[in-house]
Amino acid sequence: MSRTADAVEARANGWRTLAALQARIEEKIERALQERHGLSVNEFCVLHHLAGPDGRNTRMQQLAAILVLSQSATTRLVGRLETRGLLTRVLSEEDRRGIYAEATEEGRALLAEAAPTHNDALDAALAEAADLPELTPLVEALEKLSLKV
Repeated sequence: MSRTADAVEARANGWRTLAALQARIEEKIERALQERHGLSVNEFCVLHHLAGPDGRNTRMQQLAAILVLSQSATTRLVGRLETRGLLTRVLSEEDRRGIYAEATEEGRALLAEAAPTHNDALDAALAEAADLPELTPLVEALEKLSLKV
């Protein structure tokens, strides 16, 4: 089924609006995390995943897919966190070729300290976005999603 030119343009506009909302949110969270905890959004996301119930023994390839980063960017990111003592890399017991990342106690502690900052910045970014008519429907959709969980 082919789309009309108007449908294609509406979809493209919708995508650009979604990208604008994502950029606003990420910028607000990034600034807050950097100022208060010395973490980037991606560093926070790594710790958040690794400290969660599904995070233990996460392979580097899986982490790259979760973060939507290249393998090399993920390796550099993990290296920075490892240097800071926030995570460790562990060889797989099963195949000895696989490398897993695990949050350290220091990483879990920093995550616990940074999570309220992340959540407050997210709330503030969404509140600001809700005041912009072009972003209001997306913010409302996100709120509806959070109510279903």
